[in-house]
Amino acid sequence: MDFSRRALLGGGTAIAASALIGRGSAAWAAVQGAADLPSIPIPPPIGPAERLQRLRRAQKLMAEFGLGAVVVEAGPSLDYYTGIQWWRSERLTATVIPVKGDPIVVTPFFERPSIQEMLQVPVEIRTWNEDEEPLKLVGDFIKQHASNGPIGFEETNRFFILDRLREQIGSAASIVSANWVVRAQRMIKSPAEIALMQTAADITAASLRYAGERTKEGMTAAEIDAMIAAAHKKLGGSYDGGLVLLGEAAAYPHGSKKPHVVTRGEVVLMDVGCSVHGYQSDISRTFILGDPSPEVRKVWEQMRRGQDIAMAAARIGAPAGSVDDAVRHAYESWGYGPGYKLPGTSHRTGHGIGMEGHEPVNLVHGETTPLAPGMCFSNEPGIYLPGKFGVRLEDCFHMTEAGPKWFTTPPPSIDRPFG
Repeated sequence: MDFSRRALLGGGTAIAASALIGRGSAAWAAVQGAADLPSIPIPPPIGPAERLQRLRRAQKLMAEFGLGAVVVEAGPSLDYYTGIQWWRSERLTATVIPVKGDPIVVTPFFERPSIQEMLQVPVEIRTWNEDEEPLKLVGDFIKQHASNGPIGFEETNRFFILDRLREQIGSAASIVSANWVVRAQRMIKSPAEIALMQTAADITAASLRYAGERTKEGMTAAEIDAMIAAAHKKLGGSYDGGLVLLGEAAAYPHGSKKPHVVTRGEVVLMDVGCSVHGYQSDISRTFILGDPSPEVRKVWEQMRRGQDIAMAAARIGAPAGSVDDAVRHAYESWGYGPGYKLPGTSHRTGHGIGMEGHEPVNLVHGETTPLAPGMCFSNEPGIYLPGKFGVRLEDCFHMTEAGPKWFTTPPPSIDRPFG
């Protein structure tokens, strides 16, 4: 199960939310009505040819940086290279990519049929039984095929793998970060990846519009989330629950556990995303049921300008952190901050996005990675007034040779919060 940030902080999955709405209520009617939404075409998933290209590119990078092999355990990066979509547990499933030759996949014996079914590239599957040490298989392969350089570790691999691998290949063996390979590749999206992310964004934007236009006074966050979930399901996006923050809860980026209902004149903030063939969207919208106060309107318009400032700063070759700096400089000139202090924006301007909703690199002060074509980010410099309300508009973009390009166009005004 995917215990996502949204599912945990938002109070559970979309399935749980739908169970909380009353039959015959406005939210229940909207959930049923989502079945009539027009379909959105879904591009094909990433195929074997592109995954094979990724492996060959990884080996080229490994040779450039002198690595003997790269170890990647279950997770998005294993999927990226092999097509294997597997969860992490105490039982190791991983791939070892040597600098030359074909990789291997190590997995429990009883999981072999499932792994074989998902595998999209030519690799040998080596299995281990419950009374055997899986890291011995990894270590033996490294000794035979990758003893000519350090071993690269994907940055999210768990410590027990490192610890037990050292027992197999010797504590003096050099194990280093594989970021120069894995992160470097995953940061730059291909046209096929961009197409999947565009579709995910289109589905989420349509789902937010559907739910937002049907939000009524007195509704709970769970009811609104159920409407969003129903729309995602009909349109073809995989949805695991979102953040719906009402009133004062919107003053805190990930909300509050206090019960709130939609109240006329108070903020409704929705922050959700979905997955299409393993690629993510992430969009936030903030609106008011009724007429916004002058203060809410002012903050909404300032936050919306913050998005444009970020886009203007996102230029090829510029340090990723400079985008955050540009927004924060403007916010400080308007009386917010300074820096990450409140009232203002207490979080980064944006995060990387792709196979994961949050992935490197981030648009945050001090990040020196230069922006390059194919990089994808969120743009969400929310403004928060503790004890009162917050405004977050979030749209993602990807870098092109000509500069940044939106996946979704931000709303033009608080009076047209869904465009």
